Amino acid sequence: MSGDGRADDDDLLRAVARGDRKAFARLMERHARPMLALATRVTRNPDDADEIVQDAFLKVWVMAVRWQPDGEARFATWLYRVVLNACLDRGRRAPFHPLEDAGDPPDPHPAGLDLAMAAQRDSVLSMAMAQMPTRQRNALTLYYFSDLSAPQAAEILDLSVSALEALLVRGKRSLRAMLQRQGIGGIGDLT
Repeated sequence: MSGDGRADDDDLLRAVARGDRKAFARLMERHARPMLALATRVTRNPDDADEIVQDAFLKVWVMAVRWQPDGEARFATWLYRVVLNACLDRGRRAPFHPLEDAGDPPDPHPAGLDLAMAAQRDSVLSMAMAQMPTRQRNALTLYYFSDLSAPQAAEILDLSVSALEALLVRGKRSLRAMLQRQGIGGIGDLT
């Protein structure tokens, strides 16, 4: 088995194709957390993100018998594409905002204030990123919020690394300009 996870994933997919539930559970343990993080960041809705990831793993269960280990993409790359495309499809539908989105009053304790400030920063960042061109938003999301390397993010977006880097530069510039128009000087590494 190779160190890149491909052979491990391919071996697990072969076992899943034979109906091995433990192999399927191992695939989920390995990939569910980054998929959920990506879906949450793109949809900005934890309930939608959870549903998208569940649907993606249902597709894994169904497609395991047809998986070609020597195909163009590694399993992880394929799964990122499935989740990202599902998020984009979900974004085209009319939004539903659950009551929980109204939020709770901020905790007056220092930790509560820190949490509230972080939530507000994430909200401002999400709103600004929602106004960006889709390709720039996806590049920033994959690279900065999904713990992927530039080559991995480029592969998922079907770009060269240099094209991804150019997209990241334009995306950061767009994001910085949007935040400055709102009177915000910068938010961490992104701006």
